[in-house]
Amino acid sequence: MAESDGRRIKRAIHLDINTITFCDQEMLDRFAKIAHTSEYLREKREELRAFNAAHGLDQSTQANGRHLTNVGTFRAYVKAYLENHPMINRQMTLLVRQLQPTERGLPIEIYAFCKDKRWANYEAVMADIFDHIFAVVRQFDLRLFQAPAGRDFEAALREADE
Repeated sequence: MAESDGRRIKRAIHLDINTITFCDQEMLDRFAKIAHTSEYLREKREELRAFNAAHGLDQSTQANGRHLTNVGTFRAYVKAYLENHPMINRQMTLLVRQLQPTERGLPIEIYAFCKDKRWANYEAVMADIFDHIFAVVRQFDLRLFQAPAGRDFEAALREADE
């Protein structure tokens, strides 16, 4: 690490699989207003339109053909966010990828390198990045997975009593 050009960030967040969906027009319009997704959406929509047209796919249902999803758009957003982050070394590997789904949801792993290798500074940069990711995930109609806690059970019991 001391001889490299960055300190590795390798951490995953877990998304609630029940919140993953195809994008509808309203979602696409909202996502297009987000700076780090507008170019991705323009290019991806054209790619998918051409693919679906070339294969003569019936577009009356999203089960046919290729379509944008909120999770795919979210991954593209996170990648663009990191590519534009001043403390991420863009000369080193940068990945935002899905890992195998588990009972804890769909892991989305961030693999990048922080320019500042000093421990405290690196930790602060990583915390800022993940603070942002945790906050922005809802903009993509996704939820983070979190195992039920005591308050969740209390709320469920209260609802059952009502």
